[in-house]
Amino acid sequence: MRTVIINGRIIQDYEILSGVNLVLEDGRIAGLAEAVPEDSAVFDAQNRYVSPGFIDLHTHGAGGHDFMDGTEEAVKGACLEHLRHGTTAIVPTTLTCPLEELNRFFEAYRTVKKGWNQGPDLLGVHLEGPFFSPAQCGAQDPRYLKRPKPEEYLPILEAGGGDIIRVSLAPELDGALELGDVLRSRGIIAAVGHSDADYSQIAEAVAHGFSHITHLYSGMSALHRVGPYRVLGVTESAYLFDELTVEIIADGKHLPPELLRLILKCKPHDKVCLITDSMRGAGLHDGRHALLGSLCCGQDAVIRDGVAMMPDLKAFAGSVCTADRCVRTMYKLAGLPLWESVGMMTRNPARVLNLSHKKGTIGAGMDADLVLFDDDIQVSAVFVGGAVRYQA
Repeated sequence: MRTVIINGRIIQDYEILSGVNLVLEDGRIAGLAEAVPEDSAVFDAQNRYVSPGFIDLHTHGAGGHDFMDGTEEAVKGACLEHLRHGTTAIVPTTLTCPLEELNRFFEAYRTVKKGWNQGPDLLGVHLEGPFFSPAQCGAQDPRYLKRPKPEEYLPILEAGGGDIIRVSLAPELDGALELGDVLRSRGIIAAVGHSDADYSQIAEAVAHGFSHITHLYSGMSALHRVGPYRVLGVTESAYLFDELTVEIIADGKHLPPELLRLILKCKPHDKVCLITDSMRGAGLHDGRHALLGSLCCGQDAVIRDGVAMMPDLKAFAGSVCTADRCVRTMYKLAGLPLWESVGMMTRNPARVLNLSHKKGTIGAGMDADLVLFDDDIQVSAVFVGGAVRYQA
């Protein structure tokens, strides 16, 4: 079936095109056309932007659901809430927890992925923990932190059954570099996360296959003194190693707009990805209580001022951000051009996941994953594989 999107402002890598039509056929983008081909279904964008679909590298849930609930309902519910906000491809993310809880999630994830075609594409699982520094565990439950020993991580990788595509861990822990080698050999992304490492330890991690930084500035060491000497932490090392990509929680709360602008000054823009890092409170209103983590083992949190906080309001407990808000933050508050803000939620994540041959940009042969939105980045329609899966 052929569908033609007319009257849209088409966001490409470095420009926004008007006055041309976008042709979709058999789930892929066929190309641009000045006229509408015969025998085509027509979708009128009504002068809205037509963007590549958003790709969320790191999310724990949304709409009152957390992936760690370990049910098909939770996986579907979280995905559908993100779909409404323009996410066409998603990487469900775990929390530090007991192995049996991970197993329930893996089973639910595989069941949904096998037979469901109503939400975003499920790209694979991001294992966040349990191999973290106790000093940087943040909202991760410290009861379940572990050292990366083969007898600890091999059962997890086995339980993942090939669905794990990324692992965040602290490279300074004993055994972490060896795990980095294992991940690289299996084609799994090794990311520095919840880490107290210094510059020399990050240099070692890069040599052992670590290629990405999990939520820059959150849960990581920074410049500090050892005696009279200043030592760089994970944060500064992320800037110095050009081979490291980074992700940022672009809700305007975890990182204030001026810090976002500093990141953009110091890190090449094609190395920066936007993530939601959302918990179940994404899509819910302020004042609501929402567990961080599973219904059985999660920690209490409250939504306040557009972000989730621990009950004492002294620390964040995850984001309630959605992908459209990430783009809006970078465009409206950080001052990036729209096409570049979009690229950090589309093109750059696709590159990190080695999917840039089929996702993340609008071009002939690419997956027809698209999101339509207005000047305020309010989503009106979402296509996945050429089919409309959400329409406001």
